[in-house]
Amino acid sequence: MAELNQDRIWMQRAIELARQGQYSTKPNPNVGCVIVKDGIVIGEGFHPQAGQPHAEVFALRQAGEQARGATAYVTLEPCAHYGRTPPCAKGLVEAGVAKVIVACPDPNPLVAGKGVQILKDAGIEVKVGICEDEAHQLNQGFLKAMATGQPYVRLKIASSLDGRTAMASGESKWITGVEARQDVQHWRAISGAVITGIDTVLADDCELNVRQLDGIEDIKTVVQPKRIILDRQGRLPLNAKILAQADTVMVMGPFRQELAELGVLHLPVQPLAELLKQLVQQHQIYDVLVEAGATLSTAFLQQKLVDELISYVAPTLLGQSARTMFNAEFSRMAEQLRFKLRDVTLLGDDVRFRLIPFQETL
Repeated sequence: MAELNQDRIWMQRAIELARQGQYSTKPNPNVGCVIVKDGIVIGEGFHPQAGQPHAEVFALRQAGEQARGATAYVTLEPCAHYGRTPPCAKGLVEAGVAKVIVACPDPNPLVAGKGVQILKDAGIEVKVGICEDEAHQLNQGFLKAMATGQPYVRLKIASSLDGRTAMASGESKWITGVEARQDVQHWRAISGAVITGIDTVLADDCELNVRQLDGIEDIKTVVQPKRIILDRQGRLPLNAKILAQADTVMVMGPFRQELAELGVLHLPVQPLAELLKQLVQQHQIYDVLVEAGATLSTAFLQQKLVDELISYVAPTLLGQSARTMFNAEFSRMAEQLRFKLRDVTLLGDDVRFRLIPFQETL
């Protein structure tokens, strides 16, 4: 038991390190590594950015010759293939570590147990599953995409106490306070793409980018999410604010030469599930945040494409003529969509609910 508790302590440190790359590693996963010998940390590191060395490399460099006979704690199964960098599993073998503790197995077909097998074949003791749930939270999109071919989809909604998201005119600034709006910046920053509908762009002239993050001094270190606009009738104005960074914008709708000339990427009109699959297969987008009006939000929910609902509720009432957060019409209780509460957080005067949809209705 004492050994298990100590393993958890060192793995928690590795998870803490991995989190330092949460805004900069896309499309790569967040990974941390701690190397311990005789109860002392002799090396640690995290993966900071795609194309740069992996966490294990930084930790081994710091440990040097002391790594021989040590224990390495890694939040994700060490890679087993040559990409932009050599396989980390072989690096651990060559360094002579005696034991490797892994939090999460990697479902990536290029790894998927191969990293662990390389270590075992070299006579290294391997344990998998220490702090697995916490480590899994670091890379929900990557892990889901590697296992299923679909991204992890978060749906964000900000509403009043009476479930309204905007006035009848479309005016919606601001229902929630500063703290809640700042919190949204985090969810955008960990996402590979933000999806919205053309009506939201026309009503708010929104940018949907990351402008400020707690603890981040240089916003340029953040990998900005792609902004995906569903515009089936080709209504996006060429002077929309979102086009100020046109090379990070993707539009699903009819092809428009003037948008292509700005650097906007065209996506064919297709069902939402197929769009999500294309984002994974062709663009390495594994985490998606949906920020949209009731029609698109409802479509994602009813098609069971949402993995997590992030609902900000402000202590205000907007009245029955204001726009609803959900516009499906149900006639029976059996049609309702139910959720499991994951956590509740107070942000200023607003409350954030994180909810997981049940797979079946009651």
